Amino acid sequence: MSRDVEILDDFERYLRAERGRSPHTVRAYLGDLRALVDYAREWDTDLRGVDVAVLRGWLARQHAQGASRATLARRTSVVRVFTAYLHRKGVLEEDPGALLASSKSVRSLPTVVSEERVGAALSSTAETPMELRRRAVVELLYASGARVSELCALNIDDLDQERRTARLQGKGGRERMVPVGIPALEAVRAWTWRGRPHWARPNSGPALFLGSRGQRLGPTSARRDVHAWMDREDGTVAPHDLRHSAATHLLDGGADLRSVQEYLGHNSLASTQIYTHVSVERLTRAYREAHPRA
Repeated sequence: MSRDVEILDDFERYLRAERGRSPHTVRAYLGDLRALVDYAREWDTDLRGVDVAVLRGWLARQHAQGASRATLARRTSVVRVFTAYLHRKGVLEEDPGALLASSKSVRSLPTVVSEERVGAALSSTAETPMELRRRAVVELLYASGARVSELCALNIDDLDQERRTARLQGKGGRERMVPVGIPALEAVRAWTWRGRPHWARPNSGPALFLGSRGQRLGPTSARRDVHAWMDREDGTVAPHDLRHSAATHLLDGGADLRSVQEYLGHNSLASTQIYTHVSVERLTRAYREAHPRA
């Protein structure tokens, strides 16, 4: 096993155990860093010899190949975390990542599905196990504002039918309770009574949502469920669009920003404030279209 592979394995354990990163985030980090290792070999060096020139060359090549500003910003952030880790471990005498200029990404406004479109999609009937699951997935994502990974991690007991709440495991293992409306609870109840038993196996465990082979539903399959159910209303809607939409509709309905921050599980209020821009944009458009003196 090469020294670079050992270093990446150690870093992977650090991300999982000490930083509490999700499996998806860990895979993304390691994918970026393996690309860095390949580039460093072109400089006849390995991770122990990486300096700021190597890092800047690696990022410059990606920019020349058409990488977006958001992608470059993410990879710059990954490199900084990684080189800081190597410096603390004594692998690097200095931290070259600290010398990288900040690559700011342009933050686009999230996609918001109208209340009417969500309502139309969720008024469709469901009969088969697949239809029951798809409807329940869409209802619960929209009702709870959950990330798709949080939805897939749900167990049956994480939904409290009496209190109308869901217990979600967020980033870094942080747990939060969110309210869930009656329509979503009814859709989940229909799935658990009429759909889930068709696919449940002795080793299925407590997972709320199952695949057709009895395994816990994965994020990729959940995304397919959303696409398939929402495409009945034309256009492609992703799970995160439902999360964006739920947050925006809450603000449009008068919810305060702090409550929406807790609902979404954001660490920083700054992450939530983007939804105020969405609401203002929609309000401005409606004003221009409807106000007699606009």
